[in-house]
Amino acid sequence: MNININSEIGILDGVIIHTPGTEVENMTPQNAERALYSDILNLAVAGDEYKQFKGVLNKITRTFEVKALLTGSLEKPEARENLIGKVAADNPLLAEKLHALPGPELASALIEGLPIERNNLTKFLSKERFELRPLHNFFFTRDSSVAIGSSMLIGRMANHVRRREAEIMNTIFTWHSNFGTRVINPVINDVHPSHHIYEGGDILVARDDIMLIGNGCRTSTKGIDSLIEESKKFARGKYHIIVQELPESPESFIHLDMVFTLLDKDLYMAYDPIIHKNNKYQTVMITMDNRQVSSIREVENIPSALRDLGMDLEPAICGGINDPWTQEREQWHSGANFFAVAPGKAIGYLRNNHTLEELSSKGFEIITARDVIEDKVNINDCNRCIIGIEGSELARGGGGARCMTMPLKRQEVNW
Repeated sequence: MNININSEIGILDGVIIHTPGTEVENMTPQNAERALYSDILNLAVAGDEYKQFKGVLNKITRTFEVKALLTGSLEKPEARENLIGKVAADNPLLAEKLHALPGPELASALIEGLPIERNNLTKFLSKERFELRPLHNFFFTRDSSVAIGSSMLIGRMANHVRRREAEIMNTIFTWHSNFGTRVINPVINDVHPSHHIYEGGDILVARDDIMLIGNGCRTSTKGIDSLIEESKKFARGKYHIIVQELPESPESFIHLDMVFTLLDKDLYMAYDPIIHKNNKYQTVMITMDNRQVSSIREVENIPSALRDLGMDLEPAICGGINDPWTQEREQWHSGANFFAVAPGKAIGYLRNNHTLEELSSKGFEIITARDVIEDKVNINDCNRCIIGIEGSELARGGGGARCMTMPLKRQEVNW
C-alpha cells in the first residue's frame, strides 16, 4: 500500500490500529499517573468496546494491526538489531534477553512489557513489576506516526513512557514490505532535543496545502518549528500551517483533535470555548511560498483562517449549543474526537448524547456499530451518518475514535 493522506475526510482505504491487550491492565492506581492515565481500565469491558470499533473498520476499510506488522518487520535482522539497540541502549542484559526471543514473542514483549526476573537482591526488593514496561497507551495509534501526503512522519513523543511507540512505528515503516513511503524521522541538532516534541493528535491534514497543528503540552513551539523545516521537503507552491495554542490543563486538552476535528467538506466539530470564544489562546497562520516561510501572523481562529483559504465550514458544537457545563463534560469524554471514514461519515462515542443531538440537527443519521457490523445498515446508503460505538471504558483512557486510528491512505476529495 502506497501511503497517501491529503485530507482528514477522504474515503478511507487503509488504517493502522492496535487492539488493547494485557498492557492496558498492567497498571495500578499507584502508577496510573506515570502511565498518563487518570484512572485504571477494565480490559474486559474496554476489549468489548474496542471489538465494536474494529468490527466497524473491518466492514468499511482495510485494517492493519501493529503487533502483526511489528512481527513481520522483525523478520529482518537489521530491523531487529536496530530496534533492540534503541530500546535497550543502556541495558546490555535486557538487550540479551530481547535478542533471545523469537519474533512473535519479541513483538509481544516490546508492546506488553517484559516481567522482571527477581534473581538478585536489587530485583527482589524492586517495586517494579516489569524490566521493560508495557506500552499502556499504544491503542492510541494516532500519536506515534503521521501520514502527510505520501510521507510518514515519526512522532517525537512528549513523555518517555510513550517513546518506544515511535521507535516501533519507525521500524514498521522503514522495514516492513507492505508499505511504500518516505519515512521522516528528524534528527534534532540541538542541546535540548527533548524540547522538539510533536504528536499525531496535534496534527491534522485539512487539505493537501493546509496543515493544522495544536501547540500545547504534547507539541511544543520548537517541535512545530522542526515540522516547518520538514514540510519544506514536500510543500509545493503555497503551503499553509495554522497553529492553535491549547491550554496546558486539564488533560482532556492534550491534543488539537480533542477540541477540533473535520467531518465533511463543509462541516467541522469544535469545542466552543477554545475554538470560537474570546480567550488567551492564539491562532497563528504560517504561510510558505516556494518552501520558504513568507509570513507569520495572528488570525481570529481556525475556521476563519480556513475560510480565507477557501474552506468555508459550518460548525457543530461539542456538547450542543445550550449549556457550557454539558460542553465541558462531553469534551472531557472525547466528544469532539471524531474519525471520518468518508466525507460526512464518521465514528464517535455513543455516550456523548448532546453532541450526537447537535450532529443530528445538522443532518447526520446516528447509527450503531452493531447495526453496521451485522449488515443492518450500509453506510453507503447514508448521506451523512455517525457510527456510534460504546465508550464507557475506552473514553476513560483519554481518547476517542480519531486517537485510536492511524490512517494510511485516503481517496482524494473533490473539493
